[in-house]
Formats: sequence, C-alpha cells, structure tokens
Amino acid sequence: MFKYEKILNYPIEIKNKDLKMAKLIATQLGGYAGELGAALRYFSQKFEMPDDEGKALLNDIATEELGHVEMISSILNGLMKDASLKELEEAGLAGYYVEHGKGIYPVSATNIPFDALTFAVTGDPIADLEEDLAAEEKARVNYEHIIDYVKTDDLLAPLLFLRQREIVHYNRFKELLDRYKKELK
Repeated sequence: MFKYEKILNYPIEIKNKDLKMAKLIATQLGGYAGELGAALRYFSQKFEMPDDEGKALLNDIATEELGHVEMISSILNGLMKDASLKELEEAGLAGYYVEHGKGIYPVSATNIPFDALTFAVTGDPIADLEEDLAAEEKARVNYEHIIDYVKTDDLLAPLLFLRQREIVHYNRFKELLDRYKKELK
C-alpha cells in the first residue's frame, strides 16, 4: 500500500544544535496540533468518507503528514545532536533525557506526551472535515509562532515549507467539504 522513498519532502540540513528550538519544535511532532496526530486523524477518518475521492484525499494527506513527522524528527535530531548533559539540563530537557535520551519522542513544547485524545473521529464526513480544517489552521499558527523564534535559514526554510503545506491541506479539505455540504445535505 505504501512506498517509502528515502528522501524527505524538503531537505533538512541543520548546521548547529539549538536545544531551546528543539523544545519548541517538538510540539509539531507530538503536540495537540502536531504532525503525528494529523496523520492518524486523517488515516482514521478516511474510511467513512462517502466516495473514493474523499477517501483518496484523506489517505494522500495522511501519508504526506507521515513525511512531515519524519521531517520534524530529522530537525529535532539535528538540533539535539552532540548536546551535553549540562546543555540539555540548561535547556529544560533533563527530564526528557532521563526518559528518552536523545531519541525522538512525541511530546509537546510543554513536555506533554502525545495523546490520541487531541483529535476526533466522528464517522460523519462533514464533522470530520470541519475538524480537519481547524487542525490545519492550528498547525499553521503553531508553525508561525515557532518561526517567530527562528534565527537561521537552515531551520527557517523547512518550517516555511511545512507551514505552506498546512495551507494547501486546508484548501483541499475546504474544497471537499464544500462539495459534500452540497451533496450530502
């Protein structure tokens, strides 16, 4: 069903560690509006879409979101690479290190672990697509808030790419929702 290509959607080449940025960016992996939740939400919702176009759209976007999980994970790995215990502690990541080392684990910027309760699957295409629109907007806003703190182009470029993909997904979901509202009501 899936074909993994050993390339990222956008190249990631983090040049310097930055643990404070890693702590902020982690929210786009495991936070309430993160990429992992988006992928799982859309994969779960696709089964109740009333036609093949809806199923395909949610499947395609879910698959892309998994690519975004990989991108965020690559960014986090680059930002945390070669960090000393002292640096981790100074960045407020001592607890993270104790539980996960320097491994990639889905948490929010406030260190709350990923929880599937952050998203809904109702079985109703209209309600689920409304949820998806809100999720894409929340993810876009989170990217914009993170971008406000970015100081290097090696980090800015992939975050801008990811932010733009949230807008594209929003527009695709909106098109499908508008069509379903005409056809299903």
